[in-house]
Amino acid sequence: MNQPKEEVTLLVVEDDDLDATAINRSFKKLKLDNLMVRAKDGIEALEYLRGENGKEQVKKPFLMLLDLNMPRMNGIELLDELRKDPDLNNSIVFVLTTSAADKDKVAAYNHHVAGYIVKSDLNSSFLEVINLIDCYWKIVALPV
Repeated sequence: MNQPKEEVTLLVVEDDDLDATAINRSFKKLKLDNLMVRAKDGIEALEYLRGENGKEQVKKPFLMLLDLNMPRMNGIELLDELRKDPDLNNSIVFVLTTSAADKDKVAAYNHHVAGYIVKSDLNSSFLEVINLIDCYWKIVALPV
């Protein structure tokens, strides 16, 4: 007998308001009712993940959509912190960034990301990404 899947939260770590709004619209267009939390940089993302500085802790299971180019703490720095933290080192992270640079792809995959998506390859629609995330969390057993 199949166990019902736990509700999965999407943590969007994105400093660009337009991209964050587009992701939110895609979420609504696909009629997903999963909780979505947005952090504007890596420091704020860690606050949500650890429940610090008045932020309500994002509970597992969650998936993260991570931009690389952000102020204060960029995506690679956040990945460094995640992989060092025994409570967060198995986080499922998809990079969603403007950078198509090989050095960024290699750095991200060296931090065991689930996928690397370049924003310009999406034809200004995040529907494909959110649909991918939706399929992923429905099929894959996530760590809790």
